[in-house]
Amino acid sequence: MSKVEVYSGDYCPYCVRAKSLLKKKGIDFTEYNVQLHADKRTEMLERSNGARTIPQIFINDRHVGGCDELYALEKKGELNDWLSA
Repeated sequence: MSKVEVYSGDYCPYCVRAKSLLKKKGIDFTEYNVQLHADKRTEMLERSNGARTIPQIFINDRHVGGCDELYALEKKGELNDWLSA
């Protein structure tokens, strides 16, 4: 089973969209709200090489990027490969 992590925040339409795709595909994920937990924001910045926008998504500790990058992987048919790696 893949380890999927989503760093997100409240009232973020891109976060909602990314999580919606993951749920639609039946993928369990761990969500960290960086607006409520400053330590998770710091962790996100370190893991994403300074990317400040949310969501920031990781699959098996590999940085996907944000919502647009997640959907691009799905469109290219590569998301399932990332999940099975």
